[in-house]
Amino acid sequence: MSALSPFGMACAGALGGCVSNAVVYPLDTIKTRIQTEVSSSNTPSSTTPAASLPSALKRPGAPRQLPARKGISARQMLFRILKQQGVAGLYRGFGASMLNTFSMQFAYFYWYTIVRRTYLKRFPTVQALNTVTELALGALAAAFAQLFTIPVSVIATRQQLANKSVSFLTTLKDILADDGITGLWRGLKPSLVLTINPAITYGMFERLKTAFLKEGEKMTPGKAFVIGALSKTMATVVTYPYIMAKTRLQAKYEDDAPDEEASIGAPSEKAKLLPKQKRKERYSGALDVLRQEYKQNGFAGWYQGMQAQITKAVLSQALLFGIKDLLEAYVVLSLIYYSKLRGAEVGIKKL
Repeated sequence: MSALSPFGMACAGALGGCVSNAVVYPLDTIKTRIQTEVSSSNTPSSTTPAASLPSALKRPGAPRQLPARKGISARQMLFRILKQQGVAGLYRGFGASMLNTFSMQFAYFYWYTIVRRTYLKRFPTVQALNTVTELALGALAAAFAQLFTIPVSVIATRQQLANKSVSFLTTLKDILADDGITGLWRGLKPSLVLTINPAITYGMFERLKTAFLKEGEKMTPGKAFVIGALSKTMATVVTYPYIMAKTRLQAKYEDDAPDEEASIGAPSEKAKLLPKQKRKERYSGALDVLRQEYKQNGFAGWYQGMQAQITKAVLSQALLFGIKDLLEAYVVLSLIYYSKLRGAEVGIKKL
């Protein structure tokens, strides 16, 4: 009997992640647009002419800032994208996103399998991992994965926010020109904090699986879908403010895209006039994102776009859990066939 090695497990997990994320990709674009919507629409320039301000703000000593606009819904954002960019607008950055998904899922499943097996070998008397251990091992695996995959995530985010189609290489050059090599790791700190998200997801999945399934009962795709959805919902609600903060940090500079006309690959006139100067950062860090958003819109601002995020995350994660076992079976067969062609085992091991 054959089983998957860490490499084989990583392949199965990565393929499952790509399939599930491809299905819900339009929702990913919508939630990314909503997450970055508030800062641009609610923070007009301090040089806004007084004549253009509402009468209530023209009084002496009035703040030079317009009232916060009500958060846009997922449906409104969908219609806006379709109107301005057509269906293609929903798939901006699709290639980079799939590359990011594959690399992230591959790295996560690879490290998670290694970390989990190493722990069990180190402590052979442990019959079953408790919730805390599951969370810790998942977070450690996710942290390793983030270090190697976040550059592709930054590029995918920039492409999704662009108002016109921009290639992967053009976006990469744009980031390097603006920030240097470190720009590819924008949002790394909140990303590392967010390693608790998959940790909670997989930890809760294991706990719920134990609670829902009787001893000896087989996991079906339907049950895996439901348990996966519940697991991801819990993880998303807990970590959403930092998810929003990470997206804001990975967006373009404040003075590069101050309005609807600016986009990646097409710098504003102001940016062209100041090519050598260090441009102003919109936020100093994830906590500053949360502070500014709380000041603008209160506690509810931290959850702007969460509906689209939960819908996308739950469907994606539930699909991943639902098809992972099936994909593992096909990956085993594929690797067995490939191993026979090469005359050596690749990605599988004998039990």
